Amino acid sequence: MHIRQFQAPDEPAVIELWRECGLLVPHNDPHRDIARKLNNGGELFLVGEQDEVVMASAMGGYDGHRGWVNYLAVGSAYRKRGYAAMLMRQLEALLLEQGCPKLNLQIRAGNREVIEFYASLGYAEDPVISMGKRLIADRE
Repeated sequence: MHIRQFQAPDEPAVIELWRECGLLVPHNDPHRDIARKLNNGGELFLVGEQDEVVMASAMGGYDGHRGWVNYLAVGSAYRKRGYAAMLMRQLEALLLEQGCPKLNLQIRAGNREVIEFYASLGYAEDPVISMGKRLIADRE
């Protein structure tokens, strides 16, 4: 797998990847999520490709206090080969270069397979409650 920064022509393939991986939810518009990310710097938005096919993604961010990862996805035909771990290691390295002291992520409750994956990479559950407030409705 070759890892590189997301480019605008990748958008349809990335959104289809997210759809395949069950990452799309009705209240988020993936086109808007991508546009928002690119508006705030795309250097941490990574895609993995093999034979010129986008088959993985990770959208990282850093606010100067904490790093975040969203939309980690690997196409079903490419799973169980270490690609997700490779993407996470690359994202962690890029965040370390920026001086990021800690990386956070959110996992949907009950998703045991993903929880176990991140635990295998050294991530642990923080004793916090994740809260959110939608400021802009993506969908009516």
